Amino acid sequence: MSSARPRVLFVTDLAYEARGRRYCDEDIFLTSRLREDFDLALCHPLEAAGLMDAFEAVVVRNSGPVLHYRAGYDDFRARALKDGVRVYNQLTGKGDMAGKRYLLDLSAAGYPVIPTVGRREDLGRLPETDEYVVKPMLGADSIGLTVVPRDGLEHVTFDDVLVQPRVDFRYEVSFYFVDHAFQYALYAPRPDRRWVLEPYEPTAADLAFARRFVDWNTIEYGIQRVDACRAPGGELLLVELEDLNPYLSLDLLPSGTREDFVAAVKASLRRLLAE
Repeated sequence: MSSARPRVLFVTDLAYEARGRRYCDEDIFLTSRLREDFDLALCHPLEAAGLMDAFEAVVVRNSGPVLHYRAGYDDFRARALKDGVRVYNQLTGKGDMAGKRYLLDLSAAGYPVIPTVGRREDLGRLPETDEYVVKPMLGADSIGLTVVPRDGLEHVTFDDVLVQPRVDFRYEVSFYFVDHAFQYALYAPRPDRRWVLEPYEPTAADLAFARRFVDWNTIEYGIQRVDACRAPGGELLLVELEDLNPYLSLDLLPSGTREDFVAAVKASLRRLLAE
């Protein structure tokens, strides 16, 4: 690498509209801070494959669900892996980056995950409840998610979908990591308002829970968000492991926490570039 400032391509969709969140504001802030250390250019996810060769790293941030541009994302991913492009997050993730099949694997392996099955013959493994959640394997942002009553399961077509019991959880909480270092946690005290978040002080047991999934994943450089729910019995259960382009809710953080996070991302990117 030359002595000049590293050139970084920042992939984002500033026009993407998400419920309860302003993706564009977060990426405008983050790019303003990354420019302090890197020469930065922004592009839409559909432009990334054609532009990335001119940069020393590609940062994929609030680019929206890849369902909306599946062929373009697959092309970007295949070309980046073939050419050895440094991508942040690294493309080795086993969480949402690869679809939601990991929930089946983790559930079968006994991890603290909402019980999950992907075949009709396995429905007996789920606890009995009044309602069940049916999710597409490649879903995101609740796209395609449906809730069915118990007797509605007989009508579910098991074609790349997952089924879970609908958990009457107390609240949802998210743990945010840069590489394998914990940064902060936020939670939604009201289950019906997922994106009305407040700072959360995790216990040692909470952090041990979240770290199990970050350690299980195969990302050395990148940002991960461990989404969990507090079950009626008090235990935490994994909802999702967001390792592709997790929204960060940076606007809700105290200034000191936000600055620490930015510093951690800069340091992580520099380590990736030094590889």
